[in-house]
Amino acid sequence: MAVRIRDVGSHDLDSVLALNNAAGPTILPLTAAALRKLHDEACYFRVAEVDGHIAGFLFALNQDADYDSANFRWFQQHYAQFVYIDRIVIAKPYRGLGLGRIFYADVISYAETHSPELTCEVFLEPRNDVALLFHGSFGFQEVGQQVMPGNGQRVALLAKTLCSYPFVRDTYLSGGAARLPDLPWLRERTHTATAAPATRAAGGA
Repeated sequence: MAVRIRDVGSHDLDSVLALNNAAGPTILPLTAAALRKLHDEACYFRVAEVDGHIAGFLFALNQDADYDSANFRWFQQHYAQFVYIDRIVIAKPYRGLGLGRIFYADVISYAETHSPELTCEVFLEPRNDVALLFHGSFGFQEVGQQVMPGNGQRVALLAKTLCSYPFVRDTYLSGGAARLPDLPWLRERTHTATAAPATRAAGGA
């Protein structure tokens, strides 16, 4: 089994929208317009391909995004700098293959060079113990709870402190240069469909 993680392209958005809206009650539905806006705002937006077929996606936003989400706004009110995982979706035929862990390893690798905190939320009503255990195994801690307006569901707000970030900040982001080395895996996401997609490959996950 060949697994490839790559930046999303505009041509992928129809597939991403279909995956999102078929994911079930723990993933809020999106319109095409809302997904396009998230595509433009996201600091991290990648898809997973398994043997050439799109099997899932994950997108995240930083603290400067223009995003009307109660959970995202909670983190804006409590943290000066963060990367927020808005959602991860794995298509049903590909669940159980470890793609969630591959995605989280990848987004952590991105976030730890750009932010001191990686954040997300998990539904508590209905309680999602699998998701709570998954995030706990990556070092996320509950930092708050709130009831989401509109649907009345309670969520746990989770954060993972990225211990590598102080080194990155002090070594590469402070002083005169104030930038990371010019390497593909360190670059900020581009938002143009013509940009060559960054890729990461993993086998046998």
